Amino acid sequence: MNDTFAVEANGISKTYGHFPALRSVDLKVPQGVSVTLFGRNGAGKTTFLKIASTLAKASRGTLSIQGFNIEQQPEQVRRAIGLLSHNTYVYRDLTPRENLAFFSKLYGVEQSPDQIDRLIDKVGLHRRRNDAVRSFSRGLLQRVGLARVMLHNPQVLLLDEPYTGLDAHAVEILNTMLDKAVAEGRTVILTTHDIELGLRAASYAHIMDRGKIVHSGEGTDPAIREAYSRYVRGKDTQ
Repeated sequence: MNDTFAVEANGISKTYGHFPALRSVDLKVPQGVSVTLFGRNGAGKTTFLKIASTLAKASRGTLSIQGFNIEQQPEQVRRAIGLLSHNTYVYRDLTPRENLAFFSKLYGVEQSPDQIDRLIDKVGLHRRRNDAVRSFSRGLLQRVGLARVMLHNPQVLLLDEPYTGLDAHAVEILNTMLDKAVAEGRTVILTTHDIELGLRAASYAHIMDRGKIVHSGEGTDPAIREAYSRYVRGKDTQ
């Protein structure tokens, strides 16, 4: 059995000037599970994902993805992860087909036109595969971004507010792909403000507040909802 954690963070802190965005975050995520991070805007969720994806550097602490240290082995980390954030990182003047062909070369992954078309079908964009994405809604852009994330078969998926701008059909597509990813042994870490979507298939959930993890538990633990009400919605549950 592989005992390497998918994500292992020890004492991760990040300051911007005098502002502490993260304060000594410890987090160990096993392989092949789905984890949701909840928190208000500014709680530190996005900052943590940026550090985990090598887009930002921690001020203190260590973090590893699939056993690779983000500071010492950033290239191995980038090959192991797929990141979907507010920026979908797709080129608006290209079609979905052209975007995926470009990124497959960038990732060094051999993808035939048929394979690319199958991936486009999975995100429900068959009819728009030859349209420039500059005409796409936020939700459709998010689907192209999701296809890009899956191109190189990453072992760890990092998704920052992935449900933003998605209609019900797109949410269903995303959930199906995430469920399949976990069933295949991949690890999913996502952030969301939506308690129902966030807990839908979460193995574990963590509540963040003011740069710290203030509550952790299994996704089915009722105490998660109580902590969510207290820290995210600001309601006293006593």
